[in-house]
Amino acid sequence: MIYLNPESKKPLYQQLYEQLKQNIITGEYEKGSRLTSTRDLAKNLSIARNTVEAAYDQLCIEGYVEGRHGSGFVVQDLQEDLLYFPGMTTDEDEAPCLPAGGEAPGPDEPAPAQSRPVKYNFSYGDFDPHSFPHALWRRLNNEVLTSLKVDSIAYYGDKQGELQLRRELAKYLRQSRGVKCSPEQIVVGAGLQDLAMMTCLLFPLKERILGMEEPGYDFTRVIFGNHGYRVLPIPVGESGIDPAELKKSGARLAYVTPSHQLPTGVVMPIQHRMRLLQWAEQSGGVIIEDDYDSEFRYRTRPIPALQSIDRQERVIYLGTFSKAFAPGLRMGYMVLPQWLLSRYHTVFERYKCTVPRLQQYVAASLLSGGHWDRHLRKVCLVNKKKHEVLVQSIQREMGDRVRIYGQNAGLHVLLEHFTGESQEAMVERAAAYRVKVSPTRQFWQNPESAPENLIMIGFGGLSAEEIAEGIKLLSRAWFG
Repeated sequence: MIYLNPESKKPLYQQLYEQLKQNIITGEYEKGSRLTSTRDLAKNLSIARNTVEAAYDQLCIEGYVEGRHGSGFVVQDLQEDLLYFPGMTTDEDEAPCLPAGGEAPGPDEPAPAQSRPVKYNFSYGDFDPHSFPHALWRRLNNEVLTSLKVDSIAYYGDKQGELQLRRELAKYLRQSRGVKCSPEQIVVGAGLQDLAMMTCLLFPLKERILGMEEPGYDFTRVIFGNHGYRVLPIPVGESGIDPAELKKSGARLAYVTPSHQLPTGVVMPIQHRMRLLQWAEQSGGVIIEDDYDSEFRYRTRPIPALQSIDRQERVIYLGTFSKAFAPGLRMGYMVLPQWLLSRYHTVFERYKCTVPRLQQYVAASLLSGGHWDRHLRKVCLVNKKKHEVLVQSIQREMGDRVRIYGQNAGLHVLLEHFTGESQEAMVERAAAYRVKVSPTRQFWQNPESAPENLIMIGFGGLSAEEIAEGIKLLSRAWFG
C-alpha cells in the first residue's frame, strides 16, 4: 500500500521512491516482477505522471529496477542475504535538483604554441568564484571572532577536529548520504590530500596492497604509491570496479568512487555495491569510498553512500567541501569504522588537526544555521543549468562527431571524438584557439590501455555563457 502525504516537506516523488524501494528490499516485489506502469500508478495515486517517472528513474539509477523497452520497469535481483539498507531520510530533507519542465564571438586566429593565453578553461576541478557566498562567510567569521574566547585559538585543539564541527557533520552525513557514524568516528583534515595520507598510515607495511579503479583518480594513486603501497589496477566496467578481478588481485584495500566514478561517470548499482561489500567481508578487506562530488545529480536524487549499506564496518568514507564550497579552504573529513579508531589514536597520538580552529568553528556555524543546505540548493541549480548548457552546446556544435559520457551528474563529462587524432593532438588543437581541455591518459595506471580519443571537459569554473562560447570555439578548433 502506497501512502503519500501531500503535507510533508518531503517531495511526493521522494516519498514514492522510498516506499517502492522498501517494498523491493523486503521482497514484496519479487525479482522479475514488473512495476505498475507510470501512467496507471499516477492515475491510482492521483499524482502527476512525471512524479512517478522521477521515482522510477531514481530506482533505475540505483539498480533496484531496470527499464526495458516494451516491458516497463522490472525488479532486479538484490541478493537479499547481503542486503542491508537503513532508513536515511526524514521529512526535513530537501529536494534534489530536478529538471524543469546570442551569437558567440568568432574564433581568434590560432596562436603560436609559445603564447596561448587561455580564454575558456574547461579544466576539471575548477570552482566558479561567483558561487562562493562571500557576504555570508564574512559575517560568520565576524560572529565567530566576536563570540570566541581568545584562549580558544591559543591552543591546537582536538586532533580529530573540533567536536562542534564533527557533531554537525555527523547530522549532515546521516541526513544527506545515509552515513552511519558518531562524531567520535569523524576526522577533519585539510582536503583529500591530507586525509588520503592519513589513511595510508593506518595500515602496516605488510597490508599495503591497494586495488585501484582503472581508470581512476591519478592524484590518489600517486599519494598511495608515495607511501609504499603496491597499487594494482582493477578494471572499471559499466557498473564500476570489478569485484571478481579485485578478489583475484589479492589486494586488501580498494579505493573506489561509487557514486560518480572518476573519470567515467559510472554510477555503481546496488547489486554491484553488495558484491563489493561481500568481497570486503569475506577477505577482511577495507573499502575506501571517495564521495567527492555526490551532491551534484541533475535528474535524480543523490545516490546513497556505499557506507550506508555497510553492515560489517568495512568502509572508510571520505568527503570534502571542495567541490560544493571552495577548494581553497582546504577542508575535508573522513569517517572511520569503530574498529579502526584505536589504531588511529595510536598512529596519530602526537599529531595535530591540519585545519585552523577558527575555520572549523565557522564551518560548524555554516552547517548548524541551515546556511549549508541553502548554499547547496543554490549551487546545485547553478551547476544543473551549466551542465544543461554544456550538453546542449556540444550536441548543437559537434553533433554526431562526438559522444558524451558521464552526463547528468558531477562537474565534468567525457567526450569521445571520431577524428582519428590522439588525445594530445586534440588538446593542442584546442589550445591553439585558447581553449583548455584535458587529456584522460593520466587516469590509467597503464597509459597504453587508455583510449586515444577521450577528452575530459570540466565546467565548474565557467559561467553558462562562457561554456556556450567556449564549446563553439572548441568545435571550430577541432572540426573547422
